[in-house]
Amino acid sequence: MARIVGVEIPSRKRIDIGLTAIFGIGRSSATKIIETLKLDPATKGADLTEQELIRLRDELEENWMIEGDLRRKVSMDVKRMMDIGCYRGLRHRRGLPVRGQRTKTNARTRKGRARTVPGKKK
Repeated sequence: MARIVGVEIPSRKRIDIGLTAIFGIGRSSATKIIETLKLDPATKGADLTEQELIRLRDELEENWMIEGDLRRKVSMDVKRMMDIGCYRGLRHRRGLPVRGQRTKTNARTRKGRARTVPGKKK
């Protein structure tokens, strides 16, 4: 298995799909990276040569913010919003949906389980 920036690239998958295992790289960014390096997108992860792996590693480290750096940046952005007290920061602090979703119904992922007992007689 190929290991890039601390992540195992799946050896049985095509390289354009396998790159999406890295946090911060989706399908479109994987396609851009492969076009930049002039690799064949149909190449399996196990079939990459050492030279191609080195080129891929260098490209990702120099030009893309991925994995730990990206996670750190996102968490610092959320912390900054909470510190300055903007609306999005308050929503993060209270554990409510941040991007305008309704909360009268649904939003259980952010709000947690329902606190009422359904069907309870008074």
